[in-house]
Amino acid sequence: MVELNIVNLLMVLAAAWLGGILAKRMGFPSILGELIIGIILGPALLAVLETSDDLNILAEVGILFLMAYIGMEINFKDLGKASWAGLLAAIGGFVVPFVLGYYTILYFGGTNIAGLFVGIAVGVTSLATKSRILVDLKLLDTRIAYVLMAGALISDTLALVIFAGIIGYVEAGSIDTAGLAWVAGKAILFFSIAVLIGIYLFPLLGKLLTKAKLTSRTILFTILIVMVLGFSELAELAGLHGILGSFMAGLFIRDSVFSRQILKDVSAVFHDISIGFLAPIFFVTAGFHVTLDVFQTDLALLICVITGAVVGKILGTTLFYLPSGYGWREGFTIGTGMNGRGAVEIIIAGIGLQMNIISQEIFSILVFMAISTTVTVPVFLTWTTNWLKKRGELVKQDARHGYLILGANPLGLYIAKQLAEQNEVILIDYNKDLVNEANAQGVKAIYGNGLREDAFEAANAINKNTFIALTGNSEINLLSAQLAYNSFYIPNRIVLVSPVENGVGINLLDHMDASSLFANKTDMVPWSYKITTNNFEEKKDKIEKEISTRNWFKHSAKNKDILPILILDENGIKRPFHYKDIIKSKESVVYLQ
Repeated sequence: MVELNIVNLLMVLAAAWLGGILAKRMGFPSILGELIIGIILGPALLAVLETSDDLNILAEVGILFLMAYIGMEINFKDLGKASWAGLLAAIGGFVVPFVLGYYTILYFGGTNIAGLFVGIAVGVTSLATKSRILVDLKLLDTRIAYVLMAGALISDTLALVIFAGIIGYVEAGSIDTAGLAWVAGKAILFFSIAVLIGIYLFPLLGKLLTKAKLTSRTILFTILIVMVLGFSELAELAGLHGILGSFMAGLFIRDSVFSRQILKDVSAVFHDISIGFLAPIFFVTAGFHVTLDVFQTDLALLICVITGAVVGKILGTTLFYLPSGYGWREGFTIGTGMNGRGAVEIIIAGIGLQMNIISQEIFSILVFMAISTTVTVPVFLTWTTNWLKKRGELVKQDARHGYLILGANPLGLYIAKQLAEQNEVILIDYNKDLVNEANAQGVKAIYGNGLREDAFEAANAINKNTFIALTGNSEINLLSAQLAYNSFYIPNRIVLVSPVENGVGINLLDHMDASSLFANKTDMVPWSYKITTNNFEEKKDKIEKEISTRNWFKHSAKNKDILPILILDENGIKRPFHYKDIIKSKESVVYLQ
């Protein structure tokens, strides 16, 4: 019987928390800190912590939940926007380092199976790492962001499929034709059953639960765990590893079982249980299995594996990306972004060690490879994206378009009519009279609460590029902007800040990566009245020298009551006037006076 050593568990969790916090503060993913703290406090160095059967069980459950969460985070609709380019990046970024990793192990006397495992490990890329870095670098609305996410998904999925085949082969322990056919048949049967359950049974279950009013978070969280563990066991029965089953479960759970709001609540709890509790145990204890002897006994192999991983990923992505027609520089940038490894690589390496397919030395090399490549991603990706920006080659992704505006008041309607001349614009308001008036004037408006997801869904928020919160309440504006990003990933968020609410300032907007409308605190009531009574003039100021919106406002608003609403570029394309923007030479500012 396995007894839980609570003191040891507390020390591992405390170590994971400390390592994760330090890594995040340095701009790296938390798993990097968890791995390093495991190496430092584990047998490799200080030997303060040690593994145990109870920790191993928790760690195994942790990787099942983590793989399910990774699956739940994947949005096929968004990834499809860059499917061809993402496929090219994934193939090049996986195949080339895979081949280099495989032959490196063979060259140093390793087995074919060990070479395949190392090849998979160096071929994967970290989806979670990319998400965080893309947010930090404000690249979510660029083409390389979609290609990176698509490439990460495809390469990791490809790695898991090959991994499943190797596991099936190892479990079968036979090389005859009949044995391999049996392994392949079971794998195909697993994928077939999993897809059928995911496409047909999961949505039916969701409808039945809603009809029976079994929608409490506790019940649905329990059902989610049953689904994940059920798919994991199904994979095990097929001779595969449970992580493949949990990953498949996460893919189908995302939108097929629960509504968006329920899914958000349940996945938040699942996130806390997996990433906040169980998964860190796995990554810290993974550090326990690392040996520093490789720096003396296998230094050449360590250098070759890391070099092959970096060069293979970047060069492979660059070369295979050329047929996309987007240029080698963009391919090179994507290669640097895909260079980081993470959860999937460590999980695969850990399973290989557990099954005695790879040695402790090779496992240690793969851990150091994951650490070193992950560290390079923020540095390399920042440099390469700035390089593209300077050359004017950082392309915005046009898959999202149009504006979603909260507030059908006279000022909101006035701006919406201006923007609607060139873009799709949808208004949301909780006042039916204002909604009816907007629709009567030819601007699409939806009746709904700007703090509820159903209103955003009705407005097709998932495909909008910019959200503007234009109510008289700054708190509502901020909360709705957070909802627009957290639930619908709208990349650009512009918020009206009222001068009477001192608690809302630029610092708070910076924290949530939003910008202030009109580049200044503004009381919308008098301007709405002026528009309603037609007591205003619309004027235009052509800019001769580049200037920030904030400086333009400070210079132009002296002793004048003005409201800058739009910027027109040289081609007459309009965009909202807000704090985080630069007015270029020959552009014009449209303002009310």
